[in-house]
Amino acid sequence: MNYSHFFSACLLFVFFQSSLAKQPVVDPSVQLGPRPFFLVSQMKDSPLKKQLQSCSNGPFKKSGFSIGHRGAALMFPEHTRESYEAAARMGAGVIECDVTFTKDKELVCRHAQNDLHATTNILLTPLAATCVKPFTPYDAATHTPASAECRTSEITLAEFKSLRAKMDGFNPKALTPQEFVAGTPPWRTDLYAGPTSGTLMSHKETIALFKQWGVKMTPELKEATVAMPFEGFTQQQYAQKMLDEYKDMDVPAKQVFAQSFHEEDILYWIKQESAFAKQAVFLDAAESVKDLPSLETLKSYKAKGVKIVAPPIFALLALENGKLVPSVYAKNVKAAGLDIITWSLERSGVMAVDKGGWYYQSVTDGIHNEGDIMEALHVLHHDVGIRGIFSDWPATVTYYANCMGIQ
Repeated sequence: MNYSHFFSACLLFVFFQSSLAKQPVVDPSVQLGPRPFFLVSQMKDSPLKKQLQSCSNGPFKKSGFSIGHRGAALMFPEHTRESYEAAARMGAGVIECDVTFTKDKELVCRHAQNDLHATTNILLTPLAATCVKPFTPYDAATHTPASAECRTSEITLAEFKSLRAKMDGFNPKALTPQEFVAGTPPWRTDLYAGPTSGTLMSHKETIALFKQWGVKMTPELKEATVAMPFEGFTQQQYAQKMLDEYKDMDVPAKQVFAQSFHEEDILYWIKQESAFAKQAVFLDAAESVKDLPSLETLKSYKAKGVKIVAPPIFALLALENGKLVPSVYAKNVKAAGLDIITWSLERSGVMAVDKGGWYYQSVTDGIHNEGDIMEALHVLHHDVGIRGIFSDWPATVTYYANCMGIQ
């Protein structure tokens, strides 16, 4: 054997492997699937429809205008690895992790601290014993819905990770836990919620994943269901811990859009974390148009250092002669000098049937078919001037963003 050749070959192999390890992880390629094209086809004939049809051949790339709401929650169990990967492959340039905490004060991704009964299989596992309200079946005599309440704060991170996510929903007429968890709305699907998928994630795990994919991150500090402080863990420590996990993992503040519905959290970040505060997002909890803040209140937000507000879609739209137009509130936000992000597209079921539901309550009479999703998106971008929009199916927004040249 020629040992010098063998030794050289070994060195070359080691060098090659080392070089591969140093290569940056390639972003998932953008794959939009048929839905955006279907929505465009459903639009009424117009110059906008022609413009959107003209870019149907792509190429498509990710856009920061496209924000994955809980990942890609229209079809995948929310806040799971699979949902996040789907959002990234659809070109979402920003992806959300709703942040709450476990019994051992570890941060995890769930829409609410007390939603495990509706979003995981916990009721079908021994951890059902930890639920603060055990499963109670539907009572036909009193028409009392079936119910349960299970919290992340009652289980450890390891126990949380042992669960599997399912599509958000429950059956209010369930007589058994098995029937209760089988409550997926008919316009969604359970195809991606099997026993080997629905991978739950800690906040740190999402940070590592999103760094690999080269996407920006928008964590939302969720309100605690438990009384705060929780075993000495204060609200400010909670707000700080969320940002500290980005700093600990060397994520620049400009890559993070920290969110909260609570002004106190936003003001805390403005005071303590000025770099992150530049992109902090103050979510608006208005349930109807009458609940929206006035121009004077919006100006007070600006004076306190708030830069971005995020109201629901209905807050920004109105009807004028049957057409979607910017609302008075939308004009007030701009007059106050604030940027706008809004939520959530693709979360309203079948538009021709449900007329957009809660998210489009201000313009229900102007919603007629699935193509109106694209019409609304265009008004929000072109006329309202939003800087981004959360969507349960980011491919739709990615398609629009690429057609309009939005980075």
